[in-house]
This record gives sequence, structure tokens and C-alpha cells, in this order.
Amino acid sequence: MTKPSDNPADPFKKALAEATKVMADDPELSVSFTVDPAGQTADTIRLPQVTRRMTRDEVLLARGTADAFALRHKFHNAKTAARYMPQGQMAKDLYEAMETARIEAVGAQHMPGTAGNIDAKIYDEARRKGYDQITQAADAPLAVAAGYLIRNLATGRALPQGAENVMELWRGFIEDHAGDTLNNLQDLLGDQQAFAKFARQMIADLGYADQLGDDPDSADEDQDNEAEEGSDEEEQPDSTGDDEGDGEDADASPEQSQEEQQDASEAQVSMDDQADAEMGEETDMPEGEAPLDPPAPMPISDADPNYKVYTTDFDEEVRAEDLAEAAELERLRAYLDQQLEPLKGAVSRLANKLQRRLQAQQNRSWEFDLEEGILDAGRLARIVASPTTPLSFKMEKDTDFRDTVVTLLLDNSGSMRGRPISIAAICADVMARTLERCSVKVEILGFTTKAWKGGQCREQWLAEGRPVTPGRLNDLRHIVYKSADAPWRRVRPNLGLMMKEGLLKENIDGEALEWAHRRVVNRPEQRKVLMVISDGAPVDDSTLSVNPANYLEKHLRDVIAMVEKRRAVELVAIGIGHDVTRYYDRAVTITDVEQLAGAMTEQLASLFDTDPRKRARVMGMRKSG
Repeated sequence: MTKPSDNPADPFKKALAEATKVMADDPELSVSFTVDPAGQTADTIRLPQVTRRMTRDEVLLARGTADAFALRHKFHNAKTAARYMPQGQMAKDLYEAMETARIEAVGAQHMPGTAGNIDAKIYDEARRKGYDQITQAADAPLAVAAGYLIRNLATGRALPQGAENVMELWRGFIEDHAGDTLNNLQDLLGDQQAFAKFARQMIADLGYADQLGDDPDSADEDQDNEAEEGSDEEEQPDSTGDDEGDGEDADASPEQSQEEQQDASEAQVSMDDQADAEMGEETDMPEGEAPLDPPAPMPISDADPNYKVYTTDFDEEVRAEDLAEAAELERLRAYLDQQLEPLKGAVSRLANKLQRRLQAQQNRSWEFDLEEGILDAGRLARIVASPTTPLSFKMEKDTDFRDTVVTLLLDNSGSMRGRPISIAAICADVMARTLERCSVKVEILGFTTKAWKGGQCREQWLAEGRPVTPGRLNDLRHIVYKSADAPWRRVRPNLGLMMKEGLLKENIDGEALEWAHRRVVNRPEQRKVLMVISDGAPVDDSTLSVNPANYLEKHLRDVIAMVEKRRAVELVAIGIGHDVTRYYDRAVTITDVEQLAGAMTEQLASLFDTDPRKRARVMGMRKSG
């Protein structure tokens, strides 16, 4: 007999999960509640957690999120959406926001009760993002406003306060540029393909036609035309054959006729090949024409040509400032500064130590006992004691301190949530400021995925019949917090993004390391250093569930081997509670996140020691420690 739960929220959660499956028309759908950000894949839905207190806001948000995901599961076809998906990021955002609005509007027509529930979800989103505080259109996201307007026009419902504000800020612009297109909205809501074409037209009207890419329908029309032309040619009679049909060939057996045709065909091919070989060097292909046989696609990974990715269509390399509004970044940065306050003394001492060691390498040195130069006052006593002693001169010279760039690659996975990511962001902040004072350029990068347990990539794989061993099966998100050439003062708020709820998800280290390596290896500096900070092995459930268990770990090892073999970049790794020495030649593992600042300082300082024996000794001590 099952023991009844003492959590008063459990009956509600069970009822909501069952209602979600019914609404989605999928009894096999997996519905769970999590403290992590809500989300969905083709066969799972994750809803916001409902605590024992069951506050009104928690219940409304859970119901609204459940309805929104269930409607998407029922009324959205991932294959159709992918077919018409634009290429540019802004166009993608507009397309997805309008498709979400269509789904929710169709759901409201079939199940009117969902509209009020989803309003609660929209209200929560608008409140968290501060949409009610925005006063200028430039500060409000256009894609969000377009989605809100579509929902408003399609359902006739007023939006929650913050959402209404964002919509009204952009409404005049959208209606001025796309008013004629909007007139057809009501007729298209039930047809996703027709609505996708409508959304693309809206995007073009709003000035982003250059981000749409090729029209998928025009490609189909070209194929249909080619098929019709080929069919017409086949139906045309062969006049030569009709005129000579009474000759010897008519009496030949079918086998003989077929053999003669094959011999003639092979002879013709041989002649054509010979002619092509003779003319190949003399005849240039007309400009703009592609060769008949396209070149083989480039491998995804330079380190392992056999490493596969199901699709890269949904991957993104994005600047930190594009993932949050400026006001939100400032708020998150202020929160990070609060975390820094208790550590400020210790971290500052380590930063000063690093700065002294770096500047010591940059100090000028002197050559003494020269016949010309600056008079060496320190040796005038010899002249007093022995007037016949010649004057001694000295000359200042520069030490060989090569210009350097340092890339910090930070693991932005979900396991870094809390104290580890705060410390990593603080240390990156301090290192960047310290190195910049010493004329060392710094780049700060982060890596995670766009979704938990597979995103649009997995949905496409499911829609296409689940091919075996598909390779990496999640959407990458590579974040540029600070480029090497950006002054620190301009990008300072960006590190606050690491505090953003819902940013940290899965970690696919191999591709992230290869991406960071490609960026730094193309820099003009003479010396290049790449420091990786991670707290675990590569993990992505969607990928590892349908590939060999060591698929991502093997790729990481291959990338590390490639980087260390090429020696164009000095690779250093710090593992937080995770033994990275089994992957990297030059690495250190720390057991407490509080040790991170000291470890980073020692690692970087040792790299700049001019005495190779001392540098090797320090690195060996750190690795063994």
C-alpha cells in the first residue's frame, strides 16, 4: 500500500500533470515539476515548482505554463516551423514570438479557459523583466512586442500591464509598416504553414527581409518545374527512331539491343571524359557557376572528423548584452558586486600580487660599463679613489616581454549554479582588470546550451524519425562576455549575466574548447593563453542517451590533444571539485570554490615567469596539489 504524501501540493501537481496530458492529447507525455527553468521537448514538459505553501502566484504560474506547453505540443509542428525558420537572429525571434502567439490564440478558441491561465504566465514574465518600467520603444524587445500584438489582435483580450506597455510602445511602428499584412491574420491562425508565410511577410515588412534566407516555397516550385520539363521531354517522340525503325535493329533481339546501347553509351562517356581532360586546363568555368559535384562538407570538428552533430541550425554564438536588457544586466551586476564584497580584501591582495609579478617581467633592465650612454653615478666613487679610471656609462634596455592575449573559458553549466558561478564571475572580473593594467588583452567566454535535455535540435531529430547515432543532440549557446579588444569599462555589466536565472544548462566542453581555440589562435598577439574553468566532465542527457556513453568525453580529449599538439596556444585548466588533470597536461584541481582566485593567480603568474625551471616547478607543484 502506498503511503500517502504529507505534501499538500502533491494532489494539485498530480491533477495538473494529468490535465496537461489530456490537453496535449498525449497520454505518454512526461510532466514534471522542477526548480530549474520551465521548458519542454518533444516528449517532456517541465513546469515551475509548486511549494507546500501553494501561494496564489505559484499556482497561477504553474497552470499558465502547463497550458502554454500543452497547446504548443498539440498545435505546433516542429518540422513545419523549421522549414520556414529565418536565418538571422532578430528574424528568428520575431518568427518564434508570433508562432507562440498563434498557438495560444488557437488554444483560446478551442479551450477558452486557457487564455486566463496564460495571461498569468505573461504577467509573471513581464513583471520579472521589468516591462512595466520601460518608457521608450528602443528599450523594449520588438520581437516580444510583435508576439503580444498578434495575441491581442487574434484573441481580442487585453494584455497584463507590463506586456500591454511593451506592445503599445511598438504598436504604431508595427501597424505603420505591416498594417496591410495584419488584415489577413484571423484567416490564417488554424494553418501553421500559411501562418509561417504570413510571419515571414511581417518580418520583411518590419525591415528584416535580409535575415529571412531563401524562400522554401520557391525552391519547391523550381523542383516542380524541372520535373514537368523532364516529363515533357520524355513524351516527345524520337523522329530518327521512327524513320529508321524498319532496319536491321528492328530484327535484333532485346538482349543484343540492350548490350549495343550500353556499349555505345560507355564509348560516349569515354569520349566525353577524354575531351574534358584535354580542355580542362584551357576552359574556365563561367564566373558564378558552381561545379556539378559539390565539395564534401567540412567536418564539424578539426580534432575528430568522425564527431557528428545532428544539426547546427539552432546553435548560437551570442554577445552577453544580447541575452538581457541593459537594465537587467545592471541589476545582475549589482547583485554580483554584493557577492564580491566579503571577498574583496582577499581577492584584491591576490590581484595586486599578480600585477606585481607581471610588471616585474616588464621592468626595464640596464647594461653597465659602457663607453657611452648615461653616466653611471653609482660608480663615481671609483673615479674619486682612482682619477685615472675611465668614466662608466650605462644604457637602459627593454626585456623581451611578448605581447599576450589571455582567454578565460568559463563553464556555464547548471552544476555551477550558486556559489561556484559567482566566484568564477568575480575571478574573471578581477583577472580581466588586473591583466588589462599590465597591457595584456583578455577575452572572457562562456559555454552552455539553450535547453535542458535537448532543444530544437532534438525536436527535429524526433520529427525525422529518430535516426540512430545522431551525434550531438542539443542547441549550443556560446557566449562572448568580453572580446579581447573591448575595453573593460564598456563590458563590465556583462559578467552579471551569469547570475541570470535559467542561463546555466548543459555543458558540451569539447566544442566549446575548440570554439575558444579558433578565436584565440587567429589573434595577432605573439603569445596566446587559454584558461578553462570547469566543474565536471561534459554532460548532455539528450546526446548521451542515444550515443556511446563516452561520446562527449572522447571528443573533449581529442580537442585537448589537438590544442596541446599544435602548441599555438598555451592551455591551462582549473577544475572545481573535479579532477581535470586526467584531461589536461597543465591543470590543477581545487576542492573548494574559495580557492579559485588563488589558483587562477598562481597559474597565470607562473605562465609569465621568465625562468622556465621556476615555471615548471610551480606548475608541477600546483598540479600535484
